[in-house]
Amino acid sequence: MKFGRLIDLKRCMGCRSCISACAVENHFTPDAAWNAMIEYEVGTYPAVSKVFNTMGCMHCEHPSCKAACDAVGAKAISKNEYGVVLIDYNKCIGCGYCAAVCPYGVPQMNSKTLAPLYPGKGQNGEETIANADRHPTHQKKANTAEKCTFCWHKLEKAIADGKADRIGLDQQYTPSCDLVCPVQARMFGDIEDTDSEISKRIEATGAVQLKKEFGNIPQVFYVLDKGAKS
Repeated sequence: MKFGRLIDLKRCMGCRSCISACAVENHFTPDAAWNAMIEYEVGTYPAVSKVFNTMGCMHCEHPSCKAACDAVGAKAISKNEYGVVLIDYNKCIGCGYCAAVCPYGVPQMNSKTLAPLYPGKGQNGEETIANADRHPTHQKKANTAEKCTFCWHKLEKAIADGKADRIGLDQQYTPSCDLVCPVQARMFGDIEDTDSEISKRIEATGAVQLKKEFGNIPQVFYVLDKGAKS
């Protein structure tokens, strides 16, 4: 079983619901977003259109971030048996090399002084949970690399509950960004299973991996809109 995501740029309307959901679920700080929206125009006037593309971690088969982290001896980045690339905040030395080498610009460095999780709202919601009581992927540390984890805390729970087959289907076991899309532009599941819904949709739509020339082999696939960059 290997997890992956499909993002359909033909459907995405740039509403940023996925980004908001990620912010709430993973309470990322403003300077270290785990999901970002890229907007650009394609075509020639007057036949011009706008492309919206959300970018989170690609969870590459050959992650450049891990290679760089290993090279400096920190070994804070790992790729587990389910294909999920994770950062161990306790091992991260804050060198920033992972951010420098990622072709997708994914890893983000938290500021030296952590910003409030919900600026201006005080001790509400997630802010009331002690750092030690959070999932390891949510235990924020200053001057540390962070990125999308495919909501590993949810996937991990599904696996522990013996319900890995419900990942991508049940709310409690599915990454939050993929749940909230109002136009169903996102899908999550097992890309190693050729009979899974995501595998079938990747095949049917001709979805592609971005920047394949770097050899990272991303586990996130995109259905490209006309003129969208691959």
